[in-house]
Amino acid sequence: MSVGKICTRVIATASPHESIRTAAQRMAAYDVGTLVVLEAGRRGQAVGMVTDRDITIRCVAKNLDPDQARVSEVMTTPVQRVDEHTPIGEAVSRMANAGTRRLLVTGDVEGVVGVLSMDDVLGLVVEQTAAIGRLLERQKPLIPA
Repeated sequence: MSVGKICTRVIATASPHESIRTAAQRMAAYDVGTLVVLEAGRRGQAVGMVTDRDITIRCVAKNLDPDQARVSEVMTTPVQRVDEHTPIGEAVSRMANAGTRRLLVTGDVEGVVGVLSMDDVLGLVVEQTAAIGRLLERQKPLIPA
Protein backbone atom coordinates (compact mmCIF):
# COMPACT_ATOMS: atom_id res chain seq x y z
CA MET A 1 0.00 0.00 0.00
CA SER A 2 1.24 3.50 -0.80
CA VAL A 3 1.31 6.59 1.41
CA GLY A 4 -1.17 8.32 -0.89
CA LYS A 5 -3.86 5.88 0.29
CA ILE A 6 -3.59 6.79 3.99
CA CYS A 7 -2.18 10.35 4.15
CA THR A 8 -4.27 13.30 5.22
CA ARG A 9 -5.33 15.12 2.06
CA VAL A 10 -6.72 18.27 3.66
CA ILE A 11 -3.78 20.59 4.21
CA ALA A 12 -3.80 23.69 6.39
CA THR A 13 -1.06 26.16 5.53
CA ALA A 14 0.86 29.09 6.94
CA SER A 15 3.19 31.75 5.64
CA PRO A 16 6.71 31.94 7.10
CA HIS A 17 6.11 35.65 7.66
CA GLU A 18 2.94 35.43 9.75
CA SER A 19 2.89 35.54 13.52
CA ILE A 20 2.98 32.40 15.58
CA ARG A 21 -0.30 33.41 17.22
CA THR A 22 -1.99 33.58 13.79
CA ALA A 23 -0.64 30.12 12.93
CA ALA A 24 -1.78 28.72 16.28
CA GLN A 25 -5.25 30.19 15.78
CA ARG A 26 -5.42 28.52 12.35
CA MET A 27 -4.46 25.20 13.95
CA ALA A 28 -7.32 25.65 16.42
CA ALA A 29 -9.80 26.65 13.70
CA TYR A 30 -8.97 23.61 11.55
CA ASP A 31 -8.38 21.29 14.54
CA VAL A 32 -4.93 20.26 13.27
CA GLY A 33 -1.52 20.03 14.87
CA THR A 34 0.51 20.73 11.71
CA LEU A 35 0.62 23.53 9.16
CA VAL A 36 2.55 23.28 5.89
CA VAL A 37 4.55 26.49 5.51
CA LEU A 38 4.37 27.85 1.96
CA GLU A 39 6.48 30.64 0.52
CA ALA A 40 4.32 32.78 -1.78
CA GLY A 41 7.25 34.09 -3.84
CA ARG A 42 8.37 30.54 -4.66
CA ARG A 43 5.14 29.44 -6.42
CA GLY A 44 3.68 28.13 -3.19
CA GLN A 45 6.62 25.84 -2.53
CA ALA A 46 6.68 24.19 0.90
CA VAL A 47 9.61 25.61 2.86
CA GLY A 48 8.80 24.09 6.24
CA MET A 49 6.26 22.63 8.60
CA VAL A 50 5.15 24.05 11.91
CA THR A 51 3.59 21.83 14.56
CA ASP A 52 1.92 22.48 17.88
CA ARG A 53 5.06 20.99 19.45
CA ASP A 54 7.30 23.44 17.53
CA ILE A 55 5.24 26.30 18.95
CA THR A 56 5.46 24.89 22.48
CA ILE A 57 9.19 24.11 22.47
CA ARG A 58 10.55 26.88 20.23
CA CYS A 59 8.22 29.74 21.15
CA VAL A 60 6.48 29.30 24.49
CA ALA A 61 9.36 27.55 26.30
CA LYS A 62 11.79 30.22 25.05
CA ASN A 63 9.51 33.08 26.10
CA LEU A 64 9.07 34.43 22.58
CA ASP A 65 6.14 36.77 22.04
CA PRO A 66 3.71 34.84 19.78
CA ASP A 67 2.44 38.15 18.36
CA GLN A 68 5.95 39.29 17.36
CA ALA A 69 7.73 36.03 16.53
CA ARG A 70 7.30 34.66 13.01
CA VAL A 71 6.52 31.14 11.87
CA SER A 72 9.92 31.04 10.14
CA GLU A 73 11.57 31.24 13.60
CA VAL A 74 9.98 28.04 14.89
CA MET A 75 9.17 25.92 11.83
CA THR A 76 10.90 22.65 11.07
CA THR A 77 13.06 22.80 7.99
CA PRO A 78 14.05 21.28 5.64
CA VAL A 79 10.79 19.59 4.76
CA GLN A 80 10.97 15.82 4.49
CA ARG A 81 9.09 14.77 1.36
CA VAL A 82 7.83 11.51 -0.07
CA ASP A 83 5.98 10.75 -3.30
CA GLU A 84 2.37 9.58 -2.90
CA HIS A 85 3.26 6.28 -4.62
CA THR A 86 5.95 5.42 -2.06
CA PRO A 87 5.26 2.20 -0.09
CA ILE A 88 4.31 2.81 3.54
CA GLY A 89 7.23 0.75 4.86
CA GLU A 90 9.70 2.91 2.94
CA ALA A 91 8.03 6.07 4.24
CA VAL A 92 8.25 4.83 7.83
CA SER A 93 11.96 4.14 7.31
CA ARG A 94 12.40 7.68 6.02
CA MET A 95 10.60 9.03 9.09
CA ALA A 96 12.89 7.03 11.36
CA ASN A 97 16.05 8.11 9.53
CA ALA A 98 15.01 11.77 9.58
CA GLY A 99 13.73 11.64 13.17
CA THR A 100 10.35 13.06 12.20
CA ARG A 101 6.73 12.03 12.73
CA ARG A 102 5.46 13.69 9.53
CA LEU A 103 6.29 13.67 5.84
CA LEU A 104 5.02 16.00 3.17
CA VAL A 105 3.35 13.96 0.42
CA THR A 106 3.84 15.14 -3.14
CA GLY A 107 2.07 14.16 -6.35
CA ASP A 108 3.12 13.82 -9.95
CA VAL A 109 1.69 17.12 -11.14
CA GLU A 110 -0.07 18.81 -8.23
CA GLY A 111 2.89 19.37 -5.92
CA VAL A 112 1.83 18.98 -2.28
CA VAL A 113 -1.10 16.55 -1.98
CA GLY A 114 -1.06 15.70 1.71
CA VAL A 115 0.77 15.03 4.95
CA LEU A 116 1.62 11.56 6.22
CA SER A 117 1.79 11.40 10.00
CA MET A 118 2.79 8.61 12.31
CA ASP A 119 -0.85 8.66 13.48
CA ASP A 120 -1.94 7.78 9.91
CA VAL A 121 0.45 4.81 9.93
CA LEU A 122 -0.65 3.69 13.39
CA GLY A 123 -4.30 3.88 12.31
CA LEU A 124 -3.54 1.47 9.48
CA VAL A 125 -1.68 -0.88 11.83
CA VAL A 126 -4.61 -0.91 14.27
CA GLU A 127 -7.07 -1.57 11.44
CA GLN A 128 -5.01 -4.46 10.11
CA THR A 129 -4.44 -5.91 13.58
CA ALA A 130 -8.19 -5.84 14.27
CA ALA A 131 -8.82 -7.69 10.99
CA ILE A 132 -6.31 -10.36 11.99
CA GLY A 133 -8.00 -10.66 15.38
CA ARG A 134 -11.40 -11.17 13.73
CA LEU A 135 -9.93 -13.85 11.46
CA LEU A 136 -8.34 -15.69 14.40
CA GLU A 137 -11.60 -15.50 16.35
CA ARG A 138 -13.53 -17.04 13.45
CA GLN A 139 -11.01 -19.85 13.09
CA LYS A 140 -10.95 -20.86 16.77
CA PRO A 141 -11.51 -24.59 17.09
CA LEU A 142 -14.84 -25.58 18.57
CA ILE A 143 -14.22 -27.64 21.71
CA PRO A 144 -17.20 -29.77 22.81
CA ALA A 145 -18.29 -29.16 26.38
